This record gives sequence, structure tokens and C-alpha cells, in this order.
Amino acid sequence: MPTRQLVLDRLEQACGNFLSGEQLAQELKVSRAAIWKAVNQLKKEGYPITAVTNRGYALDVRADILSEQGVRAALLPQYNQLPIRVYKELASTNLQAKQLALKGAPNQLVVLCDQQTEGRGRYERPFVSPEGGIYMSVLLRPHPCIHEPVLLTIAAAVAVSEALEALCEETICIKWVNDLYCKGKKICGILTEAITDFESGAINEIVLGIGINYTTPSTAFSEELRSIAGSLYPNGNPPVSRVRVVAEILNRLLPMWENLDQKQFLEKYRKRCYILGQEVVVLSAQESYPARALDIDIHGRLVVELPDHTRQVLRNGEISVHPTQLLAADRGYE
Repeated sequence: MPTRQLVLDRLEQACGNFLSGEQLAQELKVSRAAIWKAVNQLKKEGYPITAVTNRGYALDVRADILSEQGVRAALLPQYNQLPIRVYKELASTNLQAKQLALKGAPNQLVVLCDQQTEGRGRYERPFVSPEGGIYMSVLLRPHPCIHEPVLLTIAAAVAVSEALEALCEETICIKWVNDLYCKGKKICGILTEAITDFESGAINEIVLGIGINYTTPSTAFSEELRSIAGSLYPNGNPPVSRVRVVAEILNRLLPMWENLDQKQFLEKYRKRCYILGQEVVVLSAQESYPARALDIDIHGRLVVELPDHTRQVLRNGEISVHPTQLLAADRGYE
């Protein structure tokens, strides 16, 4: 590993605390000059590193630069060897993960980028992805329970919600099946895609994409989107860096994936799914009709009751709600 990466790794582990050049040189078994050169290279790349005579070097605690080392430093021990790729800009992290999968990328590969130029949501809708967001995809080999792919989307929604609540102390609510809301605005979307064998139709890999508006300013959204989309910290100054958020999501998501068939995350999802008990409009390609959302069943499907009191189970599709229901969701889910 290049000295620059090794130095960054140590500075991120000690974030906010000084490490002397001599200490770094001894630990990494390189010269003091090599440490000095690596630090200056990192500064040129935008890392806010403070150098103080007789104290050494320290990475500013407010540093919010995506890096493999930063994510790895905050992962649980069982995940700290995950393959991680970080990019400044991509068309889409899901697209990049799929391309890498075709080249034999390892299981649980994590793809991150600062911004996407062609971010997508469900039904090929554009997902605005400027700087200030968290854009990540995880490549997963098929699980025995993957015949119910919606369960992975649901598990991811719970993992992201728990991570944001733990680190940011914000109430996160879920709109079935893949949208997360905070303070009445959508702040996260999840897109799960399958890579299938052309001849057999069997699922070879799953790509799970997560897009979070973290410090995205409201000006990054069009006038039309501003009434719908929001950001956790539109004015900046988040309490934790994006690498901490990414690591916390992975720390929570991967155990759920490994135990997907146990479905222990479903009850947590139900508690956060603010539409349950609410009047909604079911939207499909053919029609739209009113209903009352009743429950999320064991397979992750939405159970609704129609005006004639008959029930339907929705495997996919979309739900529309009145804006006042989003604001009411801010009161919490417990």
C-alpha cells in the first residue's frame, strides 16, 4: 500500500489527535521525509491536515472526504477487510458495481462516489445526485432467501434508518417500499437490482444502491423537487462525517443480509413505515385507486384495504400520500 494511503489511514484512525512525524515514520517503517511528502500530497488533495511543530499532524475532525481508509477504520472487525472502491464521480454506483461484477469483482464489494451524473431510482427515474450526498452500492452474491428480493430493500431501509438515527439523532420514517423521510422530505432512496444469467434467468448477483441527501443544499434541487426532496443537513455542519455514516450502514446491513431468512428486521420496518393505518392512493401503470394501508406481511408486501373492504396484497408498485401525513410522521414512530 502506498505511503500516502498508510498515512491517511493512521490520521483517520486518530482523527482530531496529533501524531508525530517520527511516530508515523517508525510505525510505517519509512523515512520522516516520506511522511512529510505524503502529508503534503494529502493536503493538495483537499484533506484538512494541521501540522504543528513538536506535535505532528492531525486530520481535522470536520473532514468529510470519502476514502476507503476512513470507511474501513469505522467498520466492525469482521468487516474491516471488505473490498471498497471510492470515486470522485460516476454515472451511477449501481452501474459501476454491475460492470465490476462482470469482471469478477468479489462478494460484498462496496462502491462509493462523491456525485453521480446519471443517478437513477425505480422505474428509471432520475435521482439527483450532487456533491454533499452519500452514494453507495453493495454487490451481493445470491442469498437462499433472494427469491423475495423486496426483503433486501426492506432490510436496507432499516439499516439506513438505524444508522442515521444513531449518528445524527434524527427521526427517520419509511414510505413503502424504498423511500426514507426526515422532517417531511425524502432524504434517501434505495434501488435493488439483479444481475441474471441470460439463459437460465437465475439471479447471479444483487446490486443494492443507496442514495442519501446528507449535506446537499436545497439549491441543488429544482424548484419542483424542493417540495419533495430534502437533506439532513442542507446548511452543512453535520455531526459526523460521511465515512462514519457509510461504515455504520454496512455494520448494520451486512448482518441482516447474512440472516435475511430470519426476517428479524420486519418489525422494525413496520414501526418506521408511517403509512400503516393511513389513507393512500395506490399507483400502477394501468390505474390508481384509493385504499387504506394495513400491514407489511412476512414477505415484505403491503396489505391494503379497498373502499369495499376487500383486501389486496401489493408485491410492487407505488403509494401516494397527502403531504400532511409526511409532517405527521415527524412525531416519531414509537
